[in-house]
Amino acid sequence: MVPGFAVTIEIIRAVAVVTGALLFYSIGVITEQKKKAVTRRVLVFLTGGVVLDISATTLMILGSTNYPFTVHGFLGYIALLLMLVDAVLIWRHWLGHGATAISRKLNIYTRCAYGWWVMAYIVGAIMNAVLA
Repeated sequence: MVPGFAVTIEIIRAVAVVTGALLFYSIGVITEQKKKAVTRRVLVFLTGGVVLDISATTLMILGSTNYPFTVHGFLGYIALLLMLVDAVLIWRHWLGHGATAISRKLNIYTRCAYGWWVMAYIVGAIMNAVLA
């Protein structure tokens, strides 16, 4: 076991919840990318992903014995922020335009934010596997 690293119940819960966020984000983003439009399905899954992501981040902070500003923490906080901004932009589009086609810029932003988030997820999984 690496000093400063312990698997706690909060970390186990966080891993389960962040995996749920991955599933929700994936369904929401893939749907948006295929349709190039905001639908209720996109809204539900992106919003659910953000809620699960915030919950997982909170559990990770509470369950970690490390300082909250690690490499993975930094990547994860940025990823959460990018997905939160994406959800706000998607909701803003929905409220202003309904289920219409989204701009190419928003479509690309969603793809980039999701890519960053998945990268942070993978880095966290690798770090957890190496440190465990």
